[in-house]
Amino acid sequence: MSSGVLFSEERRVRILELIRERKKVTVHELCQSLQASPATVRGDLRDLDREGLLVRTHGGALEKSRTSFEQVSSNRSTVNMEAKRAIAVRARPLVEDGDTILLDTGTTTLEVAYLLKSCDRLTVVTNDLEIARALEDAIGVQVVLLGGVLRPGYRCTVGPASIRMAQDLRVDKALMATNGLSLESGATTPDLQQAEIKRAMIAIARKVIFVCDSSKIGRESFARFAGLEQLDVLITERLADDDRQRFEAYDIEVIVAGPSNERPVAASIQTHGKPSPGESLPR
Repeated sequence: MSSGVLFSEERRVRILELIRERKKVTVHELCQSLQASPATVRGDLRDLDREGLLVRTHGGALEKSRTSFEQVSSNRSTVNMEAKRAIAVRARPLVEDGDTILLDTGTTTLEVAYLLKSCDRLTVVTNDLEIARALEDAIGVQVVLLGGVLRPGYRCTVGPASIRMAQDLRVDKALMATNGLSLESGATTPDLQQAEIKRAMIAIARKVIFVCDSSKIGRESFARFAGLEQLDVLITERLADDDRQRFEAYDIEVIVAGPSNERPVAASIQTHGKPSPGESLPR
């Protein structure tokens, strides 16, 4: 913004970026960087601490443990929403009428689902109950809900039944969420069962598209479910130039979303030689 004043969501994204870069920050440093008052900064730190995204200290904040715990869906649903909606807008043109796609569980993928209601002849495979509910009345969309064990608090299914069902399917594109995405560890999540179903989802897709806001970039969680070589596209709302170059070195197409009211721009997707839906896929 030309005035230099940031909205609350922008401030909090920037706070998380600064903590990721510096590991710890003071209220004074944040006030200078954000052009915000100490009271405003302390309020942001308090809220981010409650959401489990940082550790608030006297006079500042520390980076959360790199193998951080996972927030339940109700807590995640309001975090970085402007960024998630901007990412969804850029992801929408990558889904075409007639596609068979997979939508991983997550609040960003749910925002993508809301934009797919006008699609025609679209099949959506998901393990997310909220995504299934969002699309159940869409006339041109068929929803395939993966069965399995319901994760309390996360509104999704996991476990052997979900994995077996996924392994028998083939999809054109998988739009995946992640708790952490780093150059060192790839894509990670705090839960082992969640990691297992995510691996199965990636294995059945010809093209793998990651949708994650910038607070996930550079973070690591407990269980790794994908290496960077398995990603075709990364869509995020903010990314440093050097990080972008490092991701692109893995032959990942990087799309940086603009403001949420920006017109979506279609982008080509490289498949890295992945087989067609009818061919055998690696397990």
